[in-house]
Amino acid sequence: MKIAAFETEHFYAKYEFNTPYQLCNSDCETVTVAELLSMAGVSMEEFGRLSLGYTETLGNPRFREMIAQSYAHVKPEDVVMLATPVEGIYLIARAALEPGDEVIVLSPAYDALINTFEHVVGAGNVRKWAFTPGDGQWDLDFTQLRALISARTRMLVVNFPHNPTGYLPTQAQLQELAQVVEAYDLILFCDEMYFGLLHSGTPAISSAVDVTPRAVVLSGLSKTYGLPGLRTGWLVVQDKALRDTIINWKFYTSICPPAPSEFLGMAAWQVREELRKRSVAQIENNLQLAEAFFARHTGLFTWRRPMAGSTALVGMDVPSVTVYAAELAAQAGVLIQPARTLGIDDDRHFRMGLGRKGFAAALEKFEAWLNK
Repeated sequence: MKIAAFETEHFYAKYEFNTPYQLCNSDCETVTVAELLSMAGVSMEEFGRLSLGYTETLGNPRFREMIAQSYAHVKPEDVVMLATPVEGIYLIARAALEPGDEVIVLSPAYDALINTFEHVVGAGNVRKWAFTPGDGQWDLDFTQLRALISARTRMLVVNFPHNPTGYLPTQAQLQELAQVVEAYDLILFCDEMYFGLLHSGTPAISSAVDVTPRAVVLSGLSKTYGLPGLRTGWLVVQDKALRDTIINWKFYTSICPPAPSEFLGMAAWQVREELRKRSVAQIENNLQLAEAFFARHTGLFTWRRPMAGSTALVGMDVPSVTVYAAELAAQAGVLIQPARTLGIDDDRHFRMGLGRKGFAAALEKFEAWLNK
């Protein structure tokens, strides 16, 4: 059974490692292994003594306990460690759904949050809950959401803070989502890979699993903490029957987390607040540069300032961002990501990444290209 092309990863496979100036990365600035161990007060010798045997299927019990303590209503047994965050999307789709079920996905979205569910239930059974473009910001329409629900709907898929818009709902809106899934007996699958990346003036909200037991949360170290190379992620699943089914599917995918990633992940978790603040500071600095840039080019771009996360969805007044991006990469060495790869219907938006140290130099190169 075929699955749709993973457009985002095909795009990065083509451009990421040969285009020097990048404005579209979704992760935050990273650190080296030596820097991470030093931050956590762990020696390289201790890392060197790590056994490379099998690890526990659900993950290191101490690590799961540490993660559970970061939520209000989560027990260590609710946490399932993954070999890679994207594995969690596949596992929940396989464990919770059957062909012919309907799924509603907040859109645009990372390809796996659309294509994986289409693969399991059928492309015609995935409905998109689209953001509404407002004046200076993106908005959610709950009336539209309720209209999408049918007798066959089994799951609502969301991503907060949202990639690529940078949208974060209020606590009241999150409570409303919980009321919707509870009223219609749905699973709320919430991708929280950017959790904690709050911009100045944006109020924090709870994790979805602390609002409703019908939520299943995906989280990890890749985005907020700037450690995508570890591939460390986890699912939080409070429904034991669903969790048991997920674990059985996990035996067919990764079986257990990689030992080196687990070791380094536990070290990172000890200094996660330092890593998070480091990421937020870089985003805030880059946001200032972006705001000034878009103020100088109001005729070409539509800028809606993100509220959280490390990405923004930017409108561009060109016939095709896809064509423009290819020319920009080839002729200026600057990379922007067409939002078409993220399931948006038009080709006049691109994703901007705000979390990396090289943002300023890349933006300068982009502006030089525009002025030329």
